Amino acid sequence: MKFDLPLPQDKKLTVIFRIEPGCLGPEGESHIDEFCDFAQKKIESIDADFVHWILTPRKDKNLPEMQYQVSNKILTHDKADRYLDVFEKSLDEFEEHLHDGVTHLIDQYLGH
Repeated sequence: MKFDLPLPQDKKLTVIFRIEPGCLGPEGESHIDEFCDFAQKKIESIDADFVHWILTPRKDKNLPEMQYQVSNKILTHDKADRYLDVFEKSLDEFEEHLHDGVTHLIDQYLGH
């Protein structure tokens, strides 16, 4: 299946990644909003032809860490995996790459 890239915004996979304040250390709560803004700018160009990123603080523990949507409809893990398969990506590798990237950005943000 061939797509004209970039996809329109409403056809892109929206990846909502809720980041725990504690990942920034004991003072993380006071830095998490600024970190999310910093990380958003660094990550938004990755796979931008078919992915829309939203990095946000995880303030509600009842919400999942990772959430996927297309056209404001929540996708299950399996459906998100099938979506990415069209672009020859695996959801597990995609998530692992995202976690590694955010870990690197945390180190960069904290000056390590």
